[in-house]
Amino acid sequence: MQTRKIRIGIAAPASRIEPALAEKVKAIAAAQFPDRAPELVFHPQCYLSSGHFAGDDEARAGAFLDIANDESFDALWVARGGYGSGRLSESVLPALSDVARRKTYLGYSDAGALFGAMYADGFQNLVHGPMPADLSREGGEAAVRRALAFLVDADPGTIEPSVVSPEPTAAFNITILGNLLGTPFEPDLSGHVLMLEEVSEHLYYIDRALLHITGSPNIRRAAGIRLGRCSATPPNDPPFGQNEEAIAKHWCAVSGIPYLGRADIGHDIDNKVVPFGRLTRI
Repeated sequence: MQTRKIRIGIAAPASRIEPALAEKVKAIAAAQFPDRAPELVFHPQCYLSSGHFAGDDEARAGAFLDIANDESFDALWVARGGYGSGRLSESVLPALSDVARRKTYLGYSDAGALFGAMYADGFQNLVHGPMPADLSREGGEAAVRRALAFLVDADPGTIEPSVVSPEPTAAFNITILGNLLGTPFEPDLSGHVLMLEEVSEHLYYIDRALLHITGSPNIRRAAGIRLGRCSATPPNDPPFGQNEEAIAKHWCAVSGIPYLGRADIGHDIDNKVVPFGRLTRI
């Protein structure tokens, strides 16, 4: 169990959060760990607004680097998904220091665009898991507490239950992984158990995206695919005729990738923690 007070920096490489949300997250941390609450430092950039983004690309990249390269921080926690993280890869990756390689990074959804690029660059402590913005979901305090339990105590109860085998793991939003494939930021997922989830996309889109993903020579070297939740799926007109699991099973069979069942991840309050590679501690 972690006994010292850790320091966690929060940046928003995609969309912004409100200051009131940050204060609520700090209050949750104080109540959850009354004698050793982590120091949560929300970078002022989290509250900026530039169109869709939490500040322009330069501001978002700068905030990420401020925390990543500062040895006083043990971890960088991504504030929110949305869109924008992948726009920073070209500028952020070359500027990350050796200090940055030693800390833990926690987030999911759009954060996977940057995490995937970092994993391709050899970063080891990248973790899919809940973000502060999950507090805006009904019952979202449970997700925030799960993330804090992982960051502070490496609580095994926060981990996706299938992360017990010797194979390395990785978890991505389907859209994000599909967009990484074929770019300089595509991570090598050979031998990995790959967990995939999606939100707010039609079943025909999920089918098309998995056609692309499972057709990748890189992904065909994976140890297998687990399907997380595909939520808020708009209705198809006409009905697609297969649900998301039938789609995943189909493309795994076509590509020769083992289908390993479901994964307890998704855009919801039950989203579990999944390390990239094999879990190490901060």
